[in-house]
Amino acid sequence: MAGLVLAKCLLLFSLSAALLSLLGTGASAIGLPQPHAPVNFTIGVQGMVWCKTCRYIGYNANMDASPLKGVEVYLQCRHGPGRLKKVQGASGQGGYFVIQSAQMASFTNDECKVYAESSSSTACGLVDEPAAGEGLPLKFDSFVKHGDGLQALYSVGNFFFRPSNPNKCY
Repeated sequence: MAGLVLAKCLLLFSLSAALLSLLGTGASAIGLPQPHAPVNFTIGVQGMVWCKTCRYIGYNANMDASPLKGVEVYLQCRHGPGRLKKVQGASGQGGYFVIQSAQMASFTNDECKVYAESSSSTACGLVDEPAAGEGLPLKFDSFVKHGDGLQALYSVGNFFFRPSNPNKCY
């Protein structure tokens, strides 16, 4: 029994020392070298922007929507009272966007949402889903090597815009 407790303590100590070493706190344990440099950790957020009922290039009949280029999107994260981080992006050809953040020291995905601000299309300029001013939550996808560090890649799904006059869309 005492051997099992000792083994668990040693395992816990080893895991704690390894974690501290990876986090770049400058702490080291017996036998573990100092880390070379702190991990450069960023986040990336991807999603799509669509125009409902408009049949443009890339029209998706199942969604009754076409990809929408030039929509301003932004990632907004709250880190406690009065601390707000906002990173801009825009949808490209095909309606796809990726927002690349700067280094994020402390981050939880429930502190962040992505918002669609405005459309560059005069034919499809009204926010439909989610409603204007409502953002989409982040859903974790994967970790990817990015530059000299590690990036957590998240998805937010789809934003939909609609025309003010649906008859002018076809």
